[in-house]
Amino acid sequence: MLSSKAAGQAARQTIRNRSSPSALRIATGTIATTSIVSATIYINTENGLGLKRELDFWSSVTPVVWDYWWNCFSSSPKVQLQKALLKINNHAVEQPPPSPQTEQDEKKKERQILLDQLHERNAPKIYNVMIQLGGLYIKLGQVLSVTALPIPEKYREYFRTLQSNVPNHEDWVTVVKPTLERELGAPLEDIFESINEIPCGAASIGQAHKATLRSDAGEEVIVKVQYPNAKWQVPADIECVGQFLQLCVWFGLVDESASKLSYEEFARQFLSELDYTNEMQNLKAVYESSLDPNAPYMRQRVVLPQVFEELCTDQVITMSYLPGRKFEEETKRQLSLLGIDTKKSFRSIVKESSGNVTNAEEGERKDEVAISSSSPSSQTLALSTKQPARMWKAKLTSIMRNVVSVDFLFSVVRFSRRIALLSQSATVKWIQLASSLSIVPVGWKTWADERQNDILQSMTLDWTEDAVHTLLDVHGYQILNQGLFSK
Repeated sequence: MLSSKAAGQAARQTIRNRSSPSALRIATGTIATTSIVSATIYINTENGLGLKRELDFWSSVTPVVWDYWWNCFSSSPKVQLQKALLKINNHAVEQPPPSPQTEQDEKKKERQILLDQLHERNAPKIYNVMIQLGGLYIKLGQVLSVTALPIPEKYREYFRTLQSNVPNHEDWVTVVKPTLERELGAPLEDIFESINEIPCGAASIGQAHKATLRSDAGEEVIVKVQYPNAKWQVPADIECVGQFLQLCVWFGLVDESASKLSYEEFARQFLSELDYTNEMQNLKAVYESSLDPNAPYMRQRVVLPQVFEELCTDQVITMSYLPGRKFEEETKRQLSLLGIDTKKSFRSIVKESSGNVTNAEEGERKDEVAISSSSPSSQTLALSTKQPARMWKAKLTSIMRNVVSVDFLFSVVRFSRRIALLSQSATVKWIQLASSLSIVPVGWKTWADERQNDILQSMTLDWTEDAVHTLLDVHGYQILNQGLFSK
């Protein structure tokens, strides 16, 4: 009896032992499959795509951060070893120690050489990361190229190239057209008589296309469409920028309070640009304010685009087309007519002009000091006859210092340029008139033809002053009277 019972227990144990590995494999396989499916589903959600984009960013940037830390910062083992070896070498070699100031200058020079080498090596890498990731990183590079922050010049050189000739638009067939048809709820052929597949403008979160409405009036419009991925790309990119900025603060490269304020404004600005509904409402409000006959729009000949609300959604804004140059492009064109190098930033142009004025003022102050300090009692009689002349010169210098400013210099340059252009314009007109009578040499006629553009230039030199007055008048009315503002 006992032997039979023992045999049954042994049989059950054998079955249990045989079934346990099989059950474990099934459970392991189920967990693994569930994990893979869950990860696949998550990676295709907006949060998952954002995480993947952050990983792409850090996988490219981390080697650059490591390069700077390993070669430059005091906590690096390499830097600590170099300091220890230098200390041992100084003890071994008997020579008088340098003065503290000399030692400090040498260390500063060596560090700057090292930083220049690191910038030279890593600036192209950061530039390539911005190009590859696109979107907000392109915009960030454009901002950093003209910012007042102490950006290394090598980085600034690369970032300046992001101001133009950057491929920054989505494919029409696979991205833009399906997005427009989904948002507008109809085929584009039913809404538009024609639409240009090539964008007339592109930015970090969207692009714009010129089109003609299928209506009796056949209005020409601009259709602004937001990229489908912008909703998750922009927050992910802003998060990466914030983390990178914190890293720069930790390394002591930027000031914490200043960087925090800049980052908060940066994040607020770009997150607000995702809200096309709010932008459409702002455009509508500003347009309606321009219809007031008492507003400065008509007086200043300012026209604003009208919004077509029925063709606007969370990702699409349709507004009337207004042909013309961008304000920035026209400003640069006008400055170039004055002989100003517009390849530099506006900040650099004003800074250089202000520096010239400052240097002139410092020279005048030195002259005044020399005048006031050169009158000891032994020379009183000799200087008495020159004192009145020096007094009026000092007074004139003081007056000129108050008059001469950046604005004054620009005015003088603009006035001189205008006189020159008007003179050339009058000469060109006279030669052209006389050439019809065959009373001028052929060389004169050629010269006049080459300077035909001077006539047009002489008519536009007042544009700068008019533009500034218009901006102040219109935006002052919008902000102070209507509580509105359009960019």
